[in-house]
Amino acid sequence: MKRMGVDVGGTFTDFIYVDDNGKIEVYKTSTTPSDPSVGMMEGINAICEKLQIAHDEIDEIFHGTTIATNMVLEHKGARAGMITTKGYRDIIHIARHKRPTNFSIVEDIPWQKYPVCARRDRYGVSERVVAPDGAELIPLDEDEVRTAVRKMKEDQVEAIAVCFLFSFLNPAHEQRVKEIIKEEYPEVYISLSSEVLPQFREYERFTTTGLNAYIGPTTARYIKQLLHTLKDQGYRAKVHLMQSFGGVASAEAAQEKPVNLLLSGPVGGVLGAIWTTKLTDLTNVITLDIGGTSADISVLADLNSSMKHLLDTKVGGYAAMVPMIDVGTIGAGGGSIAYIDEGGFFRVGPQSAGAVPGPACYNRGGDKPTVSDANIILGRLGTKLLGGRMEIHPELAEQAIMKEIGEPLGQTLDEATLGIIEIMNNNMIQEIEKESVRRGFDPREFALFACGGAGSLHACSVARELGMKHVIIPLNPGALCAVGLVNTDLMYDYSKTEMQLSTKADLAALQRDYAALEEEAWEKLLEDGMSAEEIVIQRVADCRYEGQGYEMRVPVIGGSVTEDTIEKMKESFHEAHKKQFGRSYRQVAVEIVNIRVIGTGKIEDLEPIRIEHGDGDVSRAVTGERNVTFKVNGKPEHRMTKIYDRSLFRSGDEIQGPAIVNQMDTTIVIEPDCVGHVNDFGIIVIDIPEA
Repeated sequence: MKRMGVDVGGTFTDFIYVDDNGKIEVYKTSTTPSDPSVGMMEGINAICEKLQIAHDEIDEIFHGTTIATNMVLEHKGARAGMITTKGYRDIIHIARHKRPTNFSIVEDIPWQKYPVCARRDRYGVSERVVAPDGAELIPLDEDEVRTAVRKMKEDQVEAIAVCFLFSFLNPAHEQRVKEIIKEEYPEVYISLSSEVLPQFREYERFTTTGLNAYIGPTTARYIKQLLHTLKDQGYRAKVHLMQSFGGVASAEAAQEKPVNLLLSGPVGGVLGAIWTTKLTDLTNVITLDIGGTSADISVLADLNSSMKHLLDTKVGGYAAMVPMIDVGTIGAGGGSIAYIDEGGFFRVGPQSAGAVPGPACYNRGGDKPTVSDANIILGRLGTKLLGGRMEIHPELAEQAIMKEIGEPLGQTLDEATLGIIEIMNNNMIQEIEKESVRRGFDPREFALFACGGAGSLHACSVARELGMKHVIIPLNPGALCAVGLVNTDLMYDYSKTEMQLSTKADLAALQRDYAALEEEAWEKLLEDGMSAEEIVIQRVADCRYEGQGYEMRVPVIGGSVTEDTIEKMKESFHEAHKKQFGRSYRQVAVEIVNIRVIGTGKIEDLEPIRIEHGDGDVSRAVTGERNVTFKVNGKPEHRMTKIYDRSLFRSGDEIQGPAIVNQMDTTIVIEPDCVGHVNDFGIIVIDIPEA
């Protein structure tokens, strides 16, 4: 089996190749924003050429992409229309009467300023089904539907979202509208709320379905073009795309529900971190994934990833009520721009130089100082990156830093560059504290897992400030998202709203509905080529106490739904509630809000490779030395620092700081007084001394 993982980021695209013989090859290219598939194909072809592998020998390609996210953040989606119940076309504008900033009267509200479906393209039609059983109250007026579809076709609307009240109870009207659309406007992209999100809460359901329509045409074209290009160049591999909740979907499934790709990129890093940390003696980690544009942070207590609550899953200010692994993201990366704001304050990010024009030192037209420029001047980065394929120009970095920061603030070059790094680090420290301390976790009890192209440059400083004792550096930090991709299972999530109290649960209805969702999951996984032995079905339920407005996810045992099933589900909920909020209320009835089935198609994990044991002499890995600037006792200090080639390390090696460790996809900074230990799998665990 030959597999390729490809993660398209804002600045670089990362690749990893693995096969059953233990061969691993990592590669990076610059992302091509105008068409990400160009950079992707460049890297895939380069690996095949280097390893002398025929294109048709690649069996599977796992792909993480930011294309869906970027469309939402940059407001560059398709022109989408909406057909909804008459009188309800403004739900996605009104929302929940909440403003991002409560007391601002001039704030631009994203879902109002940039609606996923413009008001002129939203049409109300006569229809109504009602709770609690979805009985038809008002028949669907098919003539009104046809009139609306014809008008949208005339206006060249590219996608149509169909969102009716209570369609999660009875999807018949939405299904009929889908048939009419296919008759009147067969080429348009269709998104039904009963297929995308068959759950209650009409605002979130409408907006999520609208988002699916908004990003659907472009995402579908991208995937189809990628498949076409791969086929034209002789590839026959199955293509899987990473989803926000930690599993991959087939290319065909991703085209139908692209809203599940909205956090496709960062999730791969979390999965890669879990796989890597299992090869160490540590169990609690906080991931710090720093790329060229952003930093992603996730708290993994006991190596378990948590899921965001469905009311907290937002992208660019829009409610996207789809399952997402809990990852916090800030605009802090190697390309983050340093500047003096209008008030005279020294800031770094969230604006980024991106891949084009990039940092000043790239010599691609960028003239603003960035974090990468600062690391170049401090000596932490060399003058060649990507294994020597990218030449760096320190003089351009110095010019940009002094012009924009040093001279306006009256600082020396060392002071200005260290200032950039300190502000960058402080931004990440604040976000880590937000994701950990504010949720009841003590970061001092966690190791910092550094990944991404720039994570290893900043990890020691960040860990020291947070009182963390260890930093983990995986074998391929800059390509960890790609590593996570090739260690990911096929996964699909199906749900249905129930609204049943545990004290009077309809066991037959729960059994019937779970069975229907399980059948959907089985059929989809079998369609994707999984065998029955590779399929695992898991039941969960979103529960809350009676009268509560916020539910939590708990596991549900399989088999027939009995009173014992409900009792065990209640006990799981009580325990989860106490763990999350510090107390439980066993005297209160538990409400089963939604039931959910997660269908998983197991894909064989990447087999870790042990490295040769060393003799304790790390001088074999030394390739040179240079002056590197650190902040010691509050002042800049230049220290002659040894430079190491990571590929020459052996198991058992110890690296005394200060040290710089080079590899193709990243540079590792081991600060003064820190010590790096290389384990049997080539992973470096850095000990951080107490402050």
